[in-house]
Amino acid sequence: MNGAGRVVIVGGGILGTMHAVSARQRGHDVVQLEREPDARGASVRNFGLVWVSGRAGGGELDLAVAARERWEQLTADVPGVGFRAAGSLTLAATEAELSLMKAACARLDAARRGFELLDPAGARELNPALRGEFAGALWCARDAIVEPRGAAAALRAHLARSPGYTWRPGREAVAVAPHAVRDHTGEWHRGDLVVVCSGAAHTGLAGPHLAAYPSPPLRRVRLQMLQTRPFASPVTTAVADGDSMRYYPAFDLPGRSELPPQPPEAARTRAQLLLVQRRDGSLTIGDTHEYDEPFAFDVDEDAYDHLRARASQLLGAPLPPTQRRWAGVYSQVTTGELYHRSTMEPGVVLVTGPGGRGMTCSPAIAEETFA
Repeated sequence: MNGAGRVVIVGGGILGTMHAVSARQRGHDVVQLEREPDARGASVRNFGLVWVSGRAGGGELDLAVAARERWEQLTADVPGVGFRAAGSLTLAATEAELSLMKAACARLDAARRGFELLDPAGARELNPALRGEFAGALWCARDAIVEPRGAAAALRAHLARSPGYTWRPGREAVAVAPHAVRDHTGEWHRGDLVVVCSGAAHTGLAGPHLAAYPSPPLRRVRLQMLQTRPFASPVTTAVADGDSMRYYPAFDLPGRSELPPQPPEAARTRAQLLLVQRRDGSLTIGDTHEYDEPFAFDVDEDAYDHLRARASQLLGAPLPPTQRRWAGVYSQVTTGELYHRSTMEPGVVLVTGPGGRGMTCSPAIAEETFA
């Protein structure tokens, strides 16, 4: 798009909302549609981690670093996103995990990530809440935290303070045509560009378009998480255990094959511990990975027991009671790209599938759409 125009965004999650932010900053009028009263998908069912540390080298790291800078810029105008440059500590329980962390610190891009290997005393200096036993830690100074349940709403409230932005919740998009989308009430919304950020909804509006691919370009991933009541001590960094290195591409190094087997309940649910303290003191703890559909409608208590026990072990203290549990589903590209972008109709683009990168990379993905 050249010059000021009109953009229609389908989807009220963080990816759609970041597209609205980018469009408004370029002077475009924006209408944003959301089928629910507010976002209810993966955008609010995550840790709020801006996770630079685990990204693959090259383009994925470039995208994450650019997005992290964008998040920090946004919080100056929108403090409600809850951005904290907290960094992260990944804690090693075994010598094999510690060896893999040493290899990660030897990466050519380790300095861009802010990697530093710490002994337990050094880790506790950064995060005194870590009173449990561990062999060492990988510090990533570039990781950060935002508040997933409030970030998108805070950004939309900021946009709504000036003319040129319209938020239309309760409007489900059901059809597209060149430069236009129709909602379930029959109203057409026309623009110079329509951006469809449909999240994990691979049927419905995006279904016919995605079905035309010879093989599915996207898959869905289900995860389980929980939130405790407020924890007594400040947890000053994000925290991960060594199992997290099994799932992030930055650690796809020769030493990864030397990691010992996970406990059966962790291996069965592909569990990794990630832990973040929310602004109210509560702890968000997870997660698991499920790839084979149809997904179960219920949640696996063994996974929660494992993750709570692991968190308690590293904190060296009992956890507060769990106040809520949930499962989330996100969309993940299967083609080797960082996310999916394709043309549904002239002037209508589908942007989805960042997988676990969504909260981290959405500001930079939106910038690429308008670039």
